[in-house]
Amino acid sequence: MEPGLAERLFTDRHLDRLTSIARTDPALVAHDLRHPSPAVRDALATADALLTCWGAPVLDAEALAAAPRLTAVVHAAGSVRGHITAACWERGVAVSSAAAANAVPVAEYTLAAILFAGKRVLPSARRYAELRTAHDWGAELAGAGNHRRTVGVVGASRIGRLVIGLLRPFDLDVLVYDPYLDGAEAAALGAEAVGLDELCARGDVVTVHAPELPETRRLIDARRLALMPDGATLINTSRGSLVAEDALVRELESGRLHAVLDVTEPEVPAADSPLYSLPNVLLTPHLAGSLGNELHRLADAALAELERFARGVPFATPVTRESLHHSA
Repeated sequence: MEPGLAERLFTDRHLDRLTSIARTDPALVAHDLRHPSPAVRDALATADALLTCWGAPVLDAEALAAAPRLTAVVHAAGSVRGHITAACWERGVAVSSAAAANAVPVAEYTLAAILFAGKRVLPSARRYAELRTAHDWGAELAGAGNHRRTVGVVGASRIGRLVIGLLRPFDLDVLVYDPYLDGAEAAALGAEAVGLDELCARGDVVTVHAPELPETRRLIDARRLALMPDGATLINTSRGSLVAEDALVRELESGRLHAVLDVTEPEVPAADSPLYSLPNVLLTPHLAGSLGNELHRLADAALAELERFARGVPFATPVTRESLHHSA
């Protein structure tokens, strides 16, 4: 677990709840399972479950050998790809994730970005700061607004589905692309299922929520960016690798497209990247996911799963080996 994260994740209320669920030492945090401290080594020898979060050490065969009784891992964050290995599945370890809880703030961030994009909030704010005087905004923004705009959602993931749900109260037309979603399922969500090319060509806003997989790398490539209408906005809160960033920068430098980017590749752009200064880009430091008091939602979800495990009840939000191919 990342240093200091446990203190931000758990309030005193959470710690009291944790100690009521099982025999545990909330102050004992393992950062290295290959070279564990004596206290961590002793705890692993008798541990039935591990509570993990971002920065968790890899649970490979060597780590599992030191935890002969381990039968469950509860992850108080989203993806488990970083620490759950084939050795865990071969052992039969039950895995749970708080991905559903972590999806909430990402979807909320995305909703705000979509509505701000339609109102042209970012470029208008910057132009207002330049003008510093009265101006005919009605004329300049005659083409702006969120009435009957088309929003394309790439990926019917947990976050993608939440975004579609959050968009229901608004007068927006919602498209969705997902190779595992049929038209009836999309309609039930409140969206129209279309191919990815059509989504890019029709979307006033295209928001990316597909998982990071070999087949999704540069999913939004130069050709698909070129399909997007003039003035459209690309939002990416998934992973930077899903967008061909070099092609996106060219479109942004031309002024043809706008972007809201919470993720990039590399994770922190080079110091001379134009993404920092382009007036049609909102660049944020991977903050759409849980942070601050939103971490407590993750803690609540994880502790609820630990309570189920202690009672011998199946996890409410299990992760399976097969599901990882279609999820983050």
